[in-house]
Order: sequence, then C-alpha cells, then structure tokens
Amino acid sequence: MFSRQPPQDAPVPFVLADVQPEVFLAVIEFIYTNSVTLDRLIALEVLTAAVEYGLTDLRKLCVDFISRTLTVDVASEALQAAVTYGQSDLRQKCLEFIERHTEEVIKSQSFRELSDLGIVSILQSDRLAIDEVPLIQAVREWAYVSSAVLDVPVSAVAQDAVRELRLVLLSPDELATLERENAKDDLIPVPGGGGDYTVLNCTLVLLTVSSHYQEMQIAQAWKFHALKKVSDSHPHHFQRRRGTLVREHHHFLDPPSK
Repeated sequence: MFSRQPPQDAPVPFVLADVQPEVFLAVIEFIYTNSVTLDRLIALEVLTAAVEYGLTDLRKLCVDFISRTLTVDVASEALQAAVTYGQSDLRQKCLEFIERHTEEVIKSQSFRELSDLGIVSILQSDRLAIDEVPLIQAVREWAYVSSAVLDVPVSAVAQDAVRELRLVLLSPDELATLERENAKDDLIPVPGGGGDYTVLNCTLVLLTVSSHYQEMQIAQAWKFHALKKVSDSHPHHFQRRRGTLVREHHHFLDPPSK
C-alpha cells in the first residue's frame, strides 16, 4: 500500500549506461585508485565516459595518453572526439600530428568518417604537409562517404568543407580538370550563367563575370590567374600550405607556412 522511500542520506548509485566492460573497469579503477590503466583500444571511450560523467582528472589522464600514442589510423578519430567534446588541448595535439602526417592520415578510414566540423578544423590549417590536388581528392572521397551515410547530396554534405579548399593554388590545367570533375557531382558550388572563361595554352582570357559569380571559389581562382592579384575578401584562400608544391603563378602569393 505504501511505498518505502530510501533514506535521504542513502548513497546515489553511479550508473554507466552503454559502456563496454573494459571501459567500465577503467572508470572504476580510477574512482578507487585515482589512476587508470589505458590502452589504444579503450582510451577514446574512457575519455567519452570521463567527459560525460564529469571526471576531470580522468579526462586529463586520457588526453595525455591519447596525445602520446597517436597514430595515423586513430588521429582523425581522436580529433573527432576532441571536437565533439570540446577538448581544445587534445584537438591541438591531434592537429599537430595530422599536420606532420597529412598524406598518410587522409588515406585512413577514420578520416573518411569525420564530421563536417572535424574535417573543417583540418582544412583550415596552413601547415598541412600535402599539396592541394590530393587534398581536394580526399575531401571528395570523404564527401561521397558522408553523403551515403547521411543520405544527402554530396554538395550539401561538403558545403562547409569546400569553403576551406584553396583552389587558387592550382595551375590553370589543374583548375580546368577540377571543373570537369566538378560537373559530375557539384562538389564545389558553381552557379550557372555567371560568366565565361577560356583557357588557351595555359593562358586565361577573362571574358565576362557577374559580381555574384566572382565570389565563387572556382571563379575566384580563374580571376586570380587572369589578374594576378590577391583578393581581400578571402585572404586565406591565397595562402600556400606547408606541403603545397610550387607552381609558376605562386610567386604572386605569400610564402608557405613553415
């Protein structure tokens, strides 16, 4: 008839829902000993539990372990965790690793599984050790995977990521190739009817262009080849990355990041 209420000073149970046994044991070990035994298989999941349950010291131990044991295969996954849970210290460590090993990281499965925020945080870096051509291809492959998973068009998935691509760094031939590829999937938005460009013997002749089309990335790149002038509207698009291969028109740009 009457339900029995527990005493007000009764201990509140610490519930870990949807946690793997190994992760549960690591959390319990920390709670009882103020230390933890980690390995690469569980470190990110233990970090997730630490953030979720407000275990600050455990979070710091996880961040330190993950930062010291980063590999090409897990760097993107660790970066994603850092972005998701707002771990700026881990995010910085992951970016520094990815900047040193960019060509290897972009081939990993975890890179293709990044969120749009995760990949944008990589593409914003001036210190990536990779040329823009393979980087664009990596973004295209990432967008196809994300499009399939989320069931949305490639252009919608990639809209934030492509804003960080630096098409100005491409040669006229490379830019023309990109346009042909882009016509198949609209990875990079190009409104129709905005302008007309002709490339002849790698020499660009600027014919006409509307003010709206001028702000589009591909058009911006063609405009630079025509005028050899850096735009003030998107200065980071004109910055060479650390791994950018030298092209003839680059002497009009700022030196690459060291």
